[in-house]
Amino acid sequence: MRLAAFRSTAEDAGARHVGLVLGDAGPDRSTAWWIHPFAEGTDLIELLAADPVDRERLADEAAQADGLAPTDVVLLPPVYPVAMRDFLTFEAHVDGMERGMGNPGPPAAWYDAPVWSFMAPHAVTGGNDDIPIPPYTERLDFELEIAAVICRDARNATPEEAHAAIGGYCVMNDWSARDVQGKEMTLKLGPSKGKDFATTVGPWVVTADEVDRFRDADGFLDLAMTVRVNGVEIGADRSGNMGWSFDQLVSHASRGSWVKAGEILASGTCASGSLAESWGRTGSLNPPPLQVGDVVEMTIDRIGTIRNRVVASQPAVAAVAPARRQLRTEQSA
Repeated sequence: MRLAAFRSTAEDAGARHVGLVLGDAGPDRSTAWWIHPFAEGTDLIELLAADPVDRERLADEAAQADGLAPTDVVLLPPVYPVAMRDFLTFEAHVDGMERGMGNPGPPAAWYDAPVWSFMAPHAVTGGNDDIPIPPYTERLDFELEIAAVICRDARNATPEEAHAAIGGYCVMNDWSARDVQGKEMTLKLGPSKGKDFATTVGPWVVTADEVDRFRDADGFLDLAMTVRVNGVEIGADRSGNMGWSFDQLVSHASRGSWVKAGEILASGTCASGSLAESWGRTGSLNPPPLQVGDVVEMTIDRIGTIRNRVVASQPAVAAVAPARRQLRTEQSA
């Protein structure tokens, strides 16, 4: 089952509804799907957490009503998350990034346990939204990821218990200002301004039960992932190449802590799923950083496609002032 958040093109920007997505994309990548609205007030996270029988009943009711065509709606982020965690689970991606920093490959600590960075929940954008290029970067990059939407609270959960907390999955693009990110992380913190301007999630959430049959023998969701820029394929991988399963990620995050309903937990970038990984492997900016007018399209099999155009930056704000330096006096022994 695919669940979307949307507003009609005739509504104000603040409108938000939840709908059932029926139909599919055609072989020529054209859209042939419709959104059938649920009753007003329906909450997508609560729908993910509902008993499957009840959810199917509500979906059947929604399907009886007339559907809205893609041209009639604006797809919104399916979730405005209460928190976002971005993991680092693809070994090949870590290898490429480390080599770009002069290291021989993944550090030994990477294999010990999954690590993540917290992201800015208010920066989420819809699956077809334009993305203004930040005025302070010359190295705009994309990151192809698969993300899990949490529908039940979890604390100290086993992987088996964590599985029940995952309501569904969506495609995620963790946009990155690589020049800014690199400078920030030399201070052993961040990324901050290198990441806080946009994170695309969408186009909708596919319920976990819909894709569970695509798990491999070790319980890893195994779906094809591709990214194209201006119609040219730049990278491809499979989610089955993650170092940890989503059940393990949720379980680990919940150790001595809470993972709350409404969170998004993302896989991190897949192999060849970013420009920076190619830069690290080749030692050159090839393919080049994203520019105004570029269209980034990400597809995960059985989940969907997000497609975003890079547009000119919003009005510039004042540059940040450097730190005030403190005078230091040497004290004699």
